[in-house]
Amino acid sequence: MANDKIIIYQLMPRWFTNMNSENTFNGTLEENGVGKLNHITPHVLRSIKGLGISHVWYTGVIEHATKSDYSSFGIKSSNDQVVKGNAGSPYAIRDYYDIDPDLAVDVPHRMQEFEMLVERTHEAGLKVVIDFVPNHVAREYHSDAKPSGVADLGEDDNTKRFFAPDNNFYYITGYDFVPPVPCDDGKPYTEHPAKATGNDCYRENPDINDWYETVKLNYGIDPGCNCCYFYPIPSTWQKMLHILMFWASKGVDAFRCDMAHMVPVEFWRWAIAQVKEKHPHIVFIAEIYDTGLYHDYIHRGGFDYLYDKVTLYDTLRAVVCGQAPASAITGCWQTIEGLQDHMLNFLENHDEQRIASPQFAGYAFRAIPALAVSAAMSRCPFMLYAGQELGEKAEGATGFSGDDGRTSIFDYISVDTVRRWFNHGRCNSTLLTTDEKALRKAYADILKICRTERAIAEGEFYDLMYVNMHSLNPAKQYAFLRHINKETILVVANFDDHDAVCNVNVPLHAFEHLGITAGEKKAVELISRQRSPMSLTHEKPLTISIQPFSAVFWKLK
Repeated sequence: MANDKIIIYQLMPRWFTNMNSENTFNGTLEENGVGKLNHITPHVLRSIKGLGISHVWYTGVIEHATKSDYSSFGIKSSNDQVVKGNAGSPYAIRDYYDIDPDLAVDVPHRMQEFEMLVERTHEAGLKVVIDFVPNHVAREYHSDAKPSGVADLGEDDNTKRFFAPDNNFYYITGYDFVPPVPCDDGKPYTEHPAKATGNDCYRENPDINDWYETVKLNYGIDPGCNCCYFYPIPSTWQKMLHILMFWASKGVDAFRCDMAHMVPVEFWRWAIAQVKEKHPHIVFIAEIYDTGLYHDYIHRGGFDYLYDKVTLYDTLRAVVCGQAPASAITGCWQTIEGLQDHMLNFLENHDEQRIASPQFAGYAFRAIPALAVSAAMSRCPFMLYAGQELGEKAEGATGFSGDDGRTSIFDYISVDTVRRWFNHGRCNSTLLTTDEKALRKAYADILKICRTERAIAEGEFYDLMYVNMHSLNPAKQYAFLRHINKETILVVANFDDHDAVCNVNVPLHAFEHLGITAGEKKAVELISRQRSPMSLTHEKPLTISIQPFSAVFWKLK
């Protein structure tokens, strides 16, 4: 059995195990409840693994700014003017060395609860991914859990200078920070001098669409002249490396690095090498949206994988929504030629709209052919977002997050489909609809194929579209091969809303390039288990039938 292909399941513990179904608009923790790390039990983890998952990304576990009050536990409260939503953004980290108290059953022992979750995850045969947020921190960042001898971010800064190589922040000298939201509780937020905002906003008055709840970290680049001061090693580099090492020592297997392209590649090259020297198994994943930086962040920076949003995700979304032909997928792998194994493919995550939402496809099954392409076209990892496999629609506004087709990361909520599947930790289909059960099975079928079939997990890819533009409908069907040794898998995805019969040509070049032997083959369709002998030759096409919004995986031996 192949097991080298990474399949990541992203979940937010805050809502993943939350069984409160009220979802009061803009509700507090007391009104809407919150999920706990302890409720992700061995049974829950086995159920996740059953989808074909290899890694779990626990999103939002590090302590971040929130409107909930934990001052009785020695945790300073955040000012409401610099928190988005009642729960707060998990990307406005308030203490890099602590676990978010919302997620703990026993708050004083929150770190031990996280460590036990890591242990349970490993015992279930899964690996742990957490966020590393290097570009910005919460406006009121202060670590009360940092190890002895560690200086806080900004502790030694010269606040009279906009930029200094060893400052951790940028200062808008002579100006007070002006929050873009009014003070409602009689406790106005004060910050003097104002610090630059996380999305490279270098003024004292960011607007509502800026990341105003965060402050930008200084990695030794003066934005005034774009001059770099990397030697001696800047203070921020040293402090962020220490944070990476801290979490690596907790047994974490991978870091998903938020907005990695907003941090200089020189830092990544320096830091990743040192982390891997002590923890060689650790994987680094970059959230990155500039294809011009792909090679640099892999070959110089040292990242293992990069988000493939602006090529494959954006194209598949357009195909699913009828805004681009299926044949446009060919251009995606051509754009990243030589880097295919270093990409991370996905159809949903916390930043993107839910497939089943009206803002995307409106119907979860429309994305099954996209799932087949995204998960199976290369050896690279694939990621799905909890609830995606159930057709979660993210309907309605919940508070700070509007009705935008996304599951809120700012509000205390539970997620309807996930809550019914979780079912108080039973993780069963009792409360699911017929469609939800069928969708989860479709995901499990395809992801298990990707994990267990060597041709997909380890084999070569061959795009068949250039010889099939007239033998199938290039607007609605996409075909490719995956091959290893004596095994060939033909994948045909049908993005159309009705049955398709495709005559798929396999060119002589494919036989020569992949080392395929022509002739009569034993063939099995890996989802339906239908068996049929097939004659594989470059002289005669294979006739393939496909249902609407689906894909077939014909394995030929």
